[in-house]
Amino acid sequence: MEVDLRRLQLGIKRLFDIVTSLVVLIVGSPLFVVTAILVKVSSPGPIFFVQERVGKEGRPFRILKFRSMTVAPPEGRGRLWSESEGARITPIGRFLRDYGLDELPQFLNILRGEMSIVGPRPPIPVRVKNYTVCQRKVFQMRPGLVSLAIVKGRRSIPMDERIELHLEYVKNWSLWLDWVILARSVVVVLRRQNADEVITG
Repeated sequence: MEVDLRRLQLGIKRLFDIVTSLVVLIVGSPLFVVTAILVKVSSPGPIFFVQERVGKEGRPFRILKFRSMTVAPPEGRGRLWSESEGARITPIGRFLRDYGLDELPQFLNILRGEMSIVGPRPPIPVRVKNYTVCQRKVFQMRPGLVSLAIVKGRRSIPMDERIELHLEYVKNWSLWLDWVILARSVVVVLRRQNADEVITG
């Protein structure tokens, strides 16, 4: 009975993801267009930042974001490699990051079933190589656009603590927990809580 109930809840979660992502992509299309134009005119380079991440059951996928940084020049041309990534964030990119607008293209990832609206944030493959057996349990759920780590401290939390929060989410997952995280995430983003503290990787 518990297995059937969980399966039903996961089905509701997926249905919510599909309906919400469709609504956002259709209703929010003017915002997408304006953001794309601002990104394009703010600095040379592509509109989207595409990066390989690790998703459910350890499957790789390509995550989508609006580009928020200048494109790194080829090695030895125009930039010291010791320069921090923060120095490459464009003014419009900083605004997009502060309010989470750079993540909007991930609704396409959600619609394709690679991500969910709420879940652990997807790591890059090189970081997964150092995961313990226990930490790999985060891959039992689809990665999320927003996570428990966002409501607990956003980018100010060290990576190891973020992983622990992701594990806590997976262990205690319920539809109610998703609603709580989603509601609190809206407040955190609108208030720009810990938006300026960036931990790369």
